[in-house]
Amino acid sequence: MGHSNGAEIAIIHAGTNERVKGLVVEAPHVFLEDVTFNAIAAAKVAFETTDLPRKLGRHHADAEMAFRGWNDIWLHPDFRRWNIEEYLPRIKCPVLAIQGYDDEYGTMVHLEAIASQVRGPVELLKLAHCGHSPHRDQPQAVLEALTRFVARLAG
Repeated sequence: MGHSNGAEIAIIHAGTNERVKGLVVEAPHVFLEDVTFNAIAAAKVAFETTDLPRKLGRHHADAEMAFRGWNDIWLHPDFRRWNIEEYLPRIKCPVLAIQGYDDEYGTMVHLEAIASQVRGPVELLKLAHCGHSPHRDQPQAVLEALTRFVARLAG
């Protein structure tokens, strides 16, 4: 299971490891779209002009390093070609993919790519009134979907 960049890591892992029994991705990216790039560019401005470093400091020992390590890579011109779709057809296990309609970092095109390219069964959870963190914005819906998904895997 992974959220956002963690979802990309989970996709790559599931696409290179046939022992994975199930995959849950929340707010995944399988390529870089303009909305993602624009939101990350806006995050850079917010980091430099607001109290965002202090807020991130609650979760990171070195907020500056954590932020720059993420932001600088995603905004690098060469990163515009980033794409992990090659891993999707290699995934044969069941997948639960979760995305909010109001996610400022990505759109439903990532879920559609997952649904059309993964070889295993795919369940999509598309959530209204939900941004980049479905587990925070729609915790009950996410928990219910996770519970059903894991029960099917265990069954």
